[in-house]
Amino acid sequence: MRDLDGSFDGEIVRPGDPGYDAARVVWNGLVDRHPALIARPTHVGDVVTALRFAREEDLLIAVRCGGHSIPGFSTCDDGIVIDLSRMRGAQVDPEQRTARVAGGAILAELDEQAQAAGLVCPVGVVSHTGVAGLTLGGGMGRLQRKHGLSIDNLLSVELVTADGHLVRASEEENPELFWGLRGAGANFGIATSFTFRLHPFDGKITHGTVVHPAKHARELAAVYRNTLEAGPDELWMSFGLGAADGRPVATVTVHHCGPGEQAEQDLAELRAFGAPLDDSIERTRYLRAQQLHDEEEAWGHRFYMKSAFLPALPDELVDLAVEQGSRVPQGTDGGFSTWACGGAIASVPDDATAFTGRDASFWLAAEIQWNDPALDDACREWCRAAMSGMAPFESTGRYVNDVSEAEERLTSIYGDAKAERLVALKREWDPENVFRLNQNIRP
Repeated sequence: MRDLDGSFDGEIVRPGDPGYDAARVVWNGLVDRHPALIARPTHVGDVVTALRFAREEDLLIAVRCGGHSIPGFSTCDDGIVIDLSRMRGAQVDPEQRTARVAGGAILAELDEQAQAAGLVCPVGVVSHTGVAGLTLGGGMGRLQRKHGLSIDNLLSVELVTADGHLVRASEEENPELFWGLRGAGANFGIATSFTFRLHPFDGKITHGTVVHPAKHARELAAVYRNTLEAGPDELWMSFGLGAADGRPVATVTVHHCGPGEQAEQDLAELRAFGAPLDDSIERTRYLRAQQLHDEEEAWGHRFYMKSAFLPALPDELVDLAVEQGSRVPQGTDGGFSTWACGGAIASVPDDATAFTGRDASFWLAAEIQWNDPALDDACREWCRAAMSGMAPFESTGRYVNDVSEAEERLTSIYGDAKAERLVALKREWDPENVFRLNQNIRP
């Protein structure tokens, strides 16, 4: 294989180079791959050069931004990794209430720059996640009931297409491509920048978790449902089942972005329920909450998950989750998490974006984290079995960023009509399936 020519200004890392092993590592410790070449562009021209080189050399292409892809799509064996981590930063226009975000930026950059201007964009919940990967799959997070998904605040995307051209997609330019980028975006090019709409936000929230013994899961789930139903869109909540200090527990985590007095009133029933093992709900800063899970979600742990959207959270499902939670393999950290949807998510018509699942009331995930490679099979098997029992309760669609199985059917993620529309879009923009390290839409 020949080398990238002199027109590439970025960094090139090859097998045998001192920094190769560090450069090939991705967030999920379950993924261990050895690319033939890692190219780190510093500008759009470098991205074009790297892409054209990869095509000329017939190399499999992995695109890496934050490196958080759960199935490991941000790396590959024997191909090229186009690593955008040298293309970072977020620039905020306070007057227009917009942010322009580079293709390799992480959530912390967008969060911090927006908050410095008294603004916010709804994004994910771990600050070292890449903006690009999160957004192109939809972008779920704690502000989703108030301000929608990340894609609902996306104004435009610039991306390098399979033929090496830079294009812009928005409601006005290439609108069909823009439709597909919002929920299936990894299939159509290498995103080099995003422009987001921002919202005024003073950064003060009410956040924390109440913890109860798992034997009270049914009752706590009822309080969770009641609190959500009575509460405003400013209130986001998650209901979880897992373990704490070696004992099975049920938890509710809250994130209220309204005034403190309103939050206190909205959360009164939850905080009055039973005798919690712990109650950490307090008034705090949004940026602090955005970083709370950074350490437990640090790089290097082995991780697997499966998820689904739910129209409701019935007692039967809660009972099943408690039962499945008791079977989590020893020496691992596994359990269920149920996020509140609705609100601003549901206010966007389902056919407005490729993302599918807007009619769901909840998102449910079985997640497991571990460190011992000997537990790989047991952990995957637990997760698959745990979610297979939830099938009767599921609604249409999948959050594509969670889909770990390469063989997952396109129609199960997007539904029949959207799958057909996405295939047509793929044939137009990437007919040779250059970008196939993703939940792939085959042209």
